[in-house]
Amino acid sequence: MTKKYFGTDGIRGRVGEPPITADFVLKLGWAAGQVLGTGQGSKILVGKDTRISGYMFESALQAGLSAAGVDCHLLGPMPTPAIAYLTQTFRAKAGIVISASHNPYQDNGIKFFSAEGTKLPDSVERAIEDMIEQPMTTKDSALLGKAGRIKDAAGRYIEFCKGTVPAKTRLKKLKVVIDCAHGATYHIAPAVFQELGADVITIGAEPNGLNINEGFGATDTKALAAKVLEEKADLGIALDGDGDRVMMIDHLGNMANGDELLFIIARAALKEGHLQGGVVGTLMSNLGMEVALKELGIGFARSQVGDRYVIEMMKEKGWRFGGESSGHIICMDQTTTGDGIIAALQVVVVMCQSNLGLADLRKGMKQFPQLMINVKADRKKQVWLDKTVLEAVAVGEQKLADKGRILLRPSGTEPLVRVMVEGENDSLVKSICEDIASEVEIAAAKG
Repeated sequence: MTKKYFGTDGIRGRVGEPPITADFVLKLGWAAGQVLGTGQGSKILVGKDTRISGYMFESALQAGLSAAGVDCHLLGPMPTPAIAYLTQTFRAKAGIVISASHNPYQDNGIKFFSAEGTKLPDSVERAIEDMIEQPMTTKDSALLGKAGRIKDAAGRYIEFCKGTVPAKTRLKKLKVVIDCAHGATYHIAPAVFQELGADVITIGAEPNGLNINEGFGATDTKALAAKVLEEKADLGIALDGDGDRVMMIDHLGNMANGDELLFIIARAALKEGHLQGGVVGTLMSNLGMEVALKELGIGFARSQVGDRYVIEMMKEKGWRFGGESSGHIICMDQTTTGDGIIAALQVVVVMCQSNLGLADLRKGMKQFPQLMINVKADRKKQVWLDKTVLEAVAVGEQKLADKGRILLRPSGTEPLVRVMVEGENDSLVKSICEDIASEVEIAAAKG
């Protein structure tokens, strides 16, 4: 069954446009309380990133949960994975995150974690959607939910992050630049690395409600690369607006994406004897990672795009490590969801234990040329199934001659169709990708 509101990562859109409106989020809070907050004294945690609209939606969720008779514990600005962790430690019924992740400040969204700190299954999301369609009711005044604020949330999560680093590992020799994307990690990530002994320089840590992800963070690493070179730092760490993605910059100013970081972590886990199976990537994961893992004898499987699907496959196979090239990296031996800070720490631990820089650690994997072009298109039109688009794909596949991949998929979070081409020859990849994207654009423009 197709869901009406939930996408691959919660409900997301432009603020003020349905469904990202105050009245809808009020109803969503009530519906979530009815479905998730069963039982006397039930509580749900609510955190957010640094968007100005977070204030409005925090209040709306709080009112909806209260009407449903559920206590609401507010965390304030916190990384998405921190809310997953704190939901477990506070024995809450669920955690709610107000964030649009890597999107600009004009967007926002709502995503949920279960009591176990995992994304909600489709069946529960459908139950919430069904409840939204019901008339909203309010509990008797004596049964209304209460609201409070958890003041030590940041400190608790900082200690958790530090606890994922072996006690004997010291970061005193490392000079690190951390880019917080003016987002939810601005008061978390620098403290984690400083308290572990690193020499930390911070950029993108002055949120004003309007600058989240703007020119900084995991989706735009140019400022970080420049700062790493300027400071002669050992590495740079770029997190996205809600802290569940990470990219890293080596001392030469080159970026290591999620595929490369996942490979480094998995190879070290194999060497240490705690890999436990193979690695889960997605349809978008670079072919070079698959080849490099297989050369080490490490199994590899591809899930649908989206960290929730990566995690589902990891659980099915009993594997510990998975992720996306976009920087969602899941280390199931440490946490329950994609966590930019935790993933960065795991790579830093490998650097310290091997006495190698990020530039050297990256050498074990050769990325295939890959290009992705995003084309604006209404998802409902299904332009990726247009006859001329399919013909362009067939021509491209013939040119690649089984030495590459072509993938078309609609974005689960934005009105875009993503055209991805991968192969051995950079110019051929570019030519094929541009040809297909052009046909998608023409198909999207049709009435």
